[in-house]
Amino acid sequence: MTPVKSRKRKREAPHPYLSGNFAPIQQTQPLTRCTYTGVIPQELCGGEYVRNGGNPVVNEDLGRDAHWFDGDGMLAGVAFQRTEKGVQPHFVNQFILTDLYLSSVSSSIRTPILPSIATLVNPLSTLFHIILRVFRAHILMFLSRLPGSPQAIKKISVANTGVLFHDGRALATCESGPPMRFALPGLETVGWFNGKRAEGDRGGEDGAGFGGSGLFSSMKEWTTAHPRVDPNTGELILFHSTFLPPYVHYSCLPATYPPAIPSTPLNVPTRLMNAPVPGVSSAKMMHDFGVSFDHTVILDLPLSLDPLNLAKNKPVVAYDPSGRSRFGVFPRYNPQQIRWFETDACCIFHTANTWDDKVVDRSTGVMKTAAVNMLAPRLTSASVVFSTGNIAAPQPIRTTVSQEEEQCRLYYYQFDMDQHESQNKIRYQFALSAVSFEFPSMRDDMSMSAAKYIYGTSLSYGSFDAALGRTAKIDCLVKIDAEVLIARGKARPDVEPVSGCVDMRSVEEVLSSTSEDDPIRIFKMPQGYYCQESRFVAKAQAQYEDDGYLLTYVFDESQLDDGGECLPNAKSELWIIDAKDMRTVVGKVMLPQRVPYGLHGNWFSEDQVLGQRPIESIRQLPSAKPSSVVQAGPDIWARCRKFVESSLG
Repeated sequence: MTPVKSRKRKREAPHPYLSGNFAPIQQTQPLTRCTYTGVIPQELCGGEYVRNGGNPVVNEDLGRDAHWFDGDGMLAGVAFQRTEKGVQPHFVNQFILTDLYLSSVSSSIRTPILPSIATLVNPLSTLFHIILRVFRAHILMFLSRLPGSPQAIKKISVANTGVLFHDGRALATCESGPPMRFALPGLETVGWFNGKRAEGDRGGEDGAGFGGSGLFSSMKEWTTAHPRVDPNTGELILFHSTFLPPYVHYSCLPATYPPAIPSTPLNVPTRLMNAPVPGVSSAKMMHDFGVSFDHTVILDLPLSLDPLNLAKNKPVVAYDPSGRSRFGVFPRYNPQQIRWFETDACCIFHTANTWDDKVVDRSTGVMKTAAVNMLAPRLTSASVVFSTGNIAAPQPIRTTVSQEEEQCRLYYYQFDMDQHESQNKIRYQFALSAVSFEFPSMRDDMSMSAAKYIYGTSLSYGSFDAALGRTAKIDCLVKIDAEVLIARGKARPDVEPVSGCVDMRSVEEVLSSTSEDDPIRIFKMPQGYYCQESRFVAKAQAQYEDDGYLLTYVFDESQLDDGGECLPNAKSELWIIDAKDMRTVVGKVMLPQRVPYGLHGNWFSEDQVLGQRPIESIRQLPSAKPSSVVQAGPDIWARCRKFVESSLG
């Protein structure tokens, strides 16, 4: 593809999320053989590990507003392909060919089309500046629809956050649009998925998808970056958060290729599309939610994401520490039966697991849900939203409410469903550990049930609320025995609601433990090495829940120059770590290039790779016009578009 344009405007100090191994890369690789050391477990054969992340293709202006959550989606994968001699890992990385990406690479702009999240969340951004950036984006989107434009911008998602597999499709996600289908193992972009079919599918269902029809249909198809797949039924559960009442819609899609559970005429899988969720009072930054086998939990937290804030002299994103956190719990297929549970203000960007406690109703003899449980990393402020854009977090508003210290801990919540809804009560809410904890994951086939182990990431020093000008770089993988710590928390009267914590040890104190029964285990990276979110792969004949491996990309920062930038030949590795002992590195795959620190990944099994739906077509990069066409006469629309783009920068 076209080399990156030369850098021009720069900051006095490099933007921390545009430098080092956060800096984007422009080179893409087809499936390329990799060397490795150690052992490749048989459980990986035929499967593929894929990680998503923002990687701005337009990166000429290094002095621009920029945020870690900006950037065009780029997938980086390692496919463990079977050979006659066993297994051969191959690395592959590809940009996700969204409307924005295809329009960007065929234009002469010097900064990304959309305003940076940093612009929108910065308390110092003036109303005029924000309107100017939004107006520029709308002009560029209009120009993309002129005759001769290689790609009309119909959807504004950059698809840069998560990846998952549902119903024969691998999907990339971002909450500013619907999921985007891509192909395994080559990571080619197929097309947008609307809840019924994807562009590029061969066959599939017809009819209106997410958002339906109407003036605001494109906004209503915005989908959470963290949909949940039921490990038993194969259903995909997701929500859609917008700026307009009722603010949240909800969808539940059955698996039909082939169905996970065969249906009969009397047992047709339930399909919900954009069902309204009542009770949300305003537009919120709503990134994740909880899903059990029978219930869904919506997080209505005091973190607004509302353009109308500008009219109130507030930033688009604003956190209110004096507000209330509300959790809406409802049966999977009936959001109208939502029950709201309130507690102190907090921020939650990811949930780890959600499950039901079932009991027999003595009066009817029928099983009922006595409680819904949820595990989630809980932050006591929204400073991470600002620090990842290299912005100073606004000082909290002085309130009479006592404020907790800055922290990001794995919390346990239990919502009491046994009482009348007029007495909604959070029976338990406490931290399992004082270790800073984010990017949770678990064994997929144990999700939505009372799993014993939760895996996540941490830092040996500092927290995820990085200071201005610095980054939160992960050098610890954490394994928490949630079953043991939840039981201890329930049994101890000194673990107070909200502020209580079961295990107060630091990372250093946990690392010094020699107990084989320690409920917290930490894998510490070697000095100067940093990793990313990990994913669990179970052993084939697992006797215990934690029999398996953690996969994560690793980068050795000795490959940075004196200015903190990556050397041209810098490379990353994929490490395979024993999830049971949290000490042994089973194998390392040497990659042909580096993988920037990114967001979320997933493991795709061999059955999923082989069980993909047929593909009719894939998205392609725009091709240059033949010289005969160029000489046929001037294209007035193309000239107009190029002139305006150059003027807008």
